[in-house]
Amino acid sequence: MVENAFDADVDLGTAESDWLSADWSIPGLQWSDVVTMVVVAPHPDDEVLGVGGLLSMAAAAGVDVRVVAVTDGDGSHPGSPTVSAEHLRALRPVESERALAELGIVQPPTRLQFTDGEVERHEDALARALVPLLDATPGTWCLTPWRGDGHPDHEATARACLTASAVVGIPVVEYPIWMWHWATPEHRAVPWSRSRRIDLPAHAVEAKRASIERFESQIRPLSDHPADRAVLPPHILTRFRRPFEVVFA
Repeated sequence: MVENAFDADVDLGTAESDWLSADWSIPGLQWSDVVTMVVVAPHPDDEVLGVGGLLSMAAAAGVDVRVVAVTDGDGSHPGSPTVSAEHLRALRPVESERALAELGIVQPPTRLQFTDGEVERHEDALARALVPLLDATPGTWCLTPWRGDGHPDHEATARACLTASAVVGIPVVEYPIWMWHWATPEHRAVPWSRSRRIDLPAHAVEAKRASIERFESQIRPLSDHPADRAVLPPHILTRFRRPFEVVFA
């Protein structure tokens, strides 16, 4: 299991009330001219947690939304007496497809099948694999986790996306996931000057909520065993149920 820059199992992280009381009068993300969004997810579910609302709106607007899964997420439950890595390797991509369908995205993710927890070791190979999946056509964006997110797989994925996108010549938009856990609204390591807000209409909020529910292996305990606890418990999920999303552009 990859080690984060924090321990979400023992640390509840920054309270959602702190985030909601912050000043979010930041510029909106301008995406009306986007034709294609290539969304790169280190693990199946990151794409929904980070920008599920945006993806729902984009798909409804006719944008070609393509999801790339870097790993199959089979390292989510090390030591579980209930599920094996092999089982998770088969299950989590299925959960992702069902989740994307809730957002109106029917095209299945492209699975690169890098090893969960070891993306950093294969960062150069990932960048090479991403280049042919990105489109140099004007109006194409690459979306990736934020390069400073605090999770090694997320940060390595971001660096690979930045490298590949520079080769192709397209812009990169970064979405935070674990930043919401360890950072604060005043944290100096966060590039707030690049932050952009995405306001979500009610239907996009509901689509994202329904999409998250499809990740059953991650949001509910698999048993009473400590290794089977929910990877995404309620205090974490609440950060992804807001009526807006924030990215760095």
